[in-house]
Amino acid sequence: MIIDSHAHVVLPIENHIKMMDKSGIDKTVLFSTLVHPEKINNYKEFITEMDKLNQILNNEVNPIEARLNALEELSTSIKQHPDRFVGFGSVPLSYSPNDPKLNEWIEKLIKQYKMKGLGEFTLGTGQIQLLEPIFKAASDYDSLPIWVHTFHPLSLKDIQELFLLTQKYENVPVIYGHMGGIHWLQTIELIKRAENAYLDISAFYTTYALSLAIKEIPERTLFSSDFPYGDPFLNIQAIERHTTSQEIANRVLGGNIQTLLKLQI
Repeated sequence: MIIDSHAHVVLPIENHIKMMDKSGIDKTVLFSTLVHPEKINNYKEFITEMDKLNQILNNEVNPIEARLNALEELSTSIKQHPDRFVGFGSVPLSYSPNDPKLNEWIEKLIKQYKMKGLGEFTLGTGQIQLLEPIFKAASDYDSLPIWVHTFHPLSLKDIQELFLLTQKYENVPVIYGHMGGIHWLQTIELIKRAENAYLDISAFYTTYALSLAIKEIPERTLFSSDFPYGDPFLNIQAIERHTTSQEIANRVLGGNIQTLLKLQI
């Protein structure tokens, strides 16, 4: 089974299904989005949409209403195709530790929306500690997996701080999204040291990063595309090209995330 462990809602959702069928993908772990670059028609529209994304990535805006709308959009997509999609639910970063509203939000994600984990969390540099209330809540709530964007604008120091949280909450699976960006080598080394750390391979920009990750942590490296920002078919080809056995390829392409999320075949 091939499982794309990280992609965003693309509208109409039928286009995503067609892409999955053409690429040989059986199931996708779907994340919500506050922007829809697949709808753009020209340069100006693209710049406008990406400006919104950059504000989100730097945690400059955290619109609750828009986030709720995106969550409904995600939930609708999953309900329409429950055999093809499962989801991760976003959580605002504005909650303080032990805030009962945080637990209520997560309870709603899991019970009402049937989400399998929490994320994607996007932060600006120096903001990793905003995640600690999320880590504590995930730890208390059946060790929910957390997915964190570790590409730009995060620095190596930020990724190292994330690793300290990963070690502190050792019962919480933490997925390091986009391989740590330019800090992929140090990120791989950190993940090797924590059994609850996982590596998302989307946005790799050198095949050395991909091949080294598969060699060093084959049981915790996850195929993902970040669709529509990445091409799932090309990532599948890259993984198959840079694995030494079909057994390892099967793990990376779906087995690891299937085990982590306890997904039914």
